[in-house]
Amino acid sequence: MKRFVQLAVMILFAASSATFLAPASAASPTPRPQQPPPPILSPEVLSDNRVTFRLRDPNAKEVVLSLEGRAKPLPMQKDDQGVCSVTTDPLEPDYYGYTFIADGVGLFDPSNPLRKPNFLFVSSEVHVPGPASLPWEVNDVPHGVVHHHFYHSAVVGDNRDFYVYTPPGYDAKTKKPYPVLYLLHGYSDDASGWTAVGRANVILDNLIAQGKAKPMLIVMTLGYGDLAMLSRGFGAFGDSSLRERNLKNFRDALLNEVIPQVGTAYRASTNRNDRAIAGLSMGGSESLFTGLNNLDRFAWIGAFSSGGLGENFPTEFPNLDSKANSQMRLLWIACGTEDRLIDSNRKFRDWLKSKGVDHTDIETPGAHTWMVWRRNLANFAPLLFREKQ
Repeated sequence: MKRFVQLAVMILFAASSATFLAPASAASPTPRPQQPPPPILSPEVLSDNRVTFRLRDPNAKEVVLSLEGRAKPLPMQKDDQGVCSVTTDPLEPDYYGYTFIADGVGLFDPSNPLRKPNFLFVSSEVHVPGPASLPWEVNDVPHGVVHHHFYHSAVVGDNRDFYVYTPPGYDAKTKKPYPVLYLLHGYSDDASGWTAVGRANVILDNLIAQGKAKPMLIVMTLGYGDLAMLSRGFGAFGDSSLRERNLKNFRDALLNEVIPQVGTAYRASTNRNDRAIAGLSMGGSESLFTGLNNLDRFAWIGAFSSGGLGENFPTEFPNLDSKANSQMRLLWIACGTEDRLIDSNRKFRDWLKSKGVDHTDIETPGAHTWMVWRRNLANFAPLLFREKQ
């Protein structure tokens, strides 16, 4: 009897072990992992400069393309695989920012690693290549170097950064110091805006190689004197006290913190005739405010599509009159004719004329876009640091 019980226990143990050790697939087959959908090509630049954009979003009801330089979004069509697409008309060779808007939500292009940095409106970017003659196209010429610096601003009370472009062949021990252009970004941009998007270093490489521009340093610093300008969004420009604080703090940080650091780290001229300031949009207003109120520091001033200054010009420039003409080498004010800021720029130029202040008026086709500002820089930089004719 005892042997029978032992044999029964062994049979039960063997049976239970066989069940325990059996492959799981024998009881409930594991489903095969679902294969990811094939990658899509986006953006695709066609031979005639049309561009096709694609986004896989099978659940979206409506998808449109928001393309820099286009006033209205372009509707995208969805195929039976859930891929939305649209093909543009031929585009002028340039760099274009864009986003997809799916059911009201802005999206990056997940198929495109090229990004356009911005504090508030980061987007994807597409390059429509053009001939080597375009100033922002990389050519086989000597290239300068872009350096990145960080510092604590006692004026603003935060940690911030700035970039410095040194021209090809820069020599820190040269007998003659280099002239300096302080180049300012626009509202919502960060300090990298002029190199990452504006292609300033590429433009200067080409201009210098062609003998069209003097070798110069370019300093591109963070353009906010009060970061509440960002946290408040575009509504910040309706607050006159904040706008004024932003201008004044930026000016003080530039004059008392950035310029001395550049003078220590680089072979930068301290002669006002070797110093220029220019910028786009908010940076254009900062250039006018800082430059025209400090003509002992700057002889060359440029404003590209300037905005955010307000229209109380006598208050912003209390000492500006025709006497400034003997100090300024250039006051260059540009704006696109389709830019929403064209009227305020024309009013400012009319006020300058009423005060007898010499300036150069530039109006070009285009809206409030980097396509306009790249061309502005390419036309402005060759005018700088030239001897009087």
